[in-house]
Amino acid sequence: MPKASVKRLIDNKKDKLIDFVLDIEKYPEFVPFCKGSKVFERKEVGDLTLIVADLTIGKGPFVDTYKSDVKYNKKEDTIFVTNIDGPLNYLENNWKFIEHGRLTEVTFDVDFEIKNKFLNILMTKSFQFGLDKIADAFQKRAESL
Repeated sequence: MPKASVKRLIDNKKDKLIDFVLDIEKYPEFVPFCKGSKVFERKEVGDLTLIVADLTIGKGPFVDTYKSDVKYNKKEDTIFVTNIDGPLNYLENNWKFIEHGRLTEVTFDVDFEIKNKFLNILMTKSFQFGLDKIADAFQKRAESL
């Protein structure tokens, strides 16, 4: 079961970075392995922003789409994502944003399991490398905005 964590200090304001992460429709423009995205629902409920979205991810012949439930908690500056449907048995990822002057510390934790056992073994072996590439892409894009 691939599980990893990445922490970065990014030269941008916390609110801009949160908006950037929640702009799921733009992921295919810069996120490695992201082939498509679609937001089905976005609503505000008190201090929460609730989003239901699909991401199509893959490399080579391995391409699949999964639906996720995204919850942004404005009071805690956190984003929590779980899977609803698709090729995953489960998905949990957490974003946390802490502002330090003009820099923001961003922590991203992810834990998931793919239903296909063979793909799960492949992902476990190369997951940290892939996650680092994705984190690099988010940081580069965020600092260029």
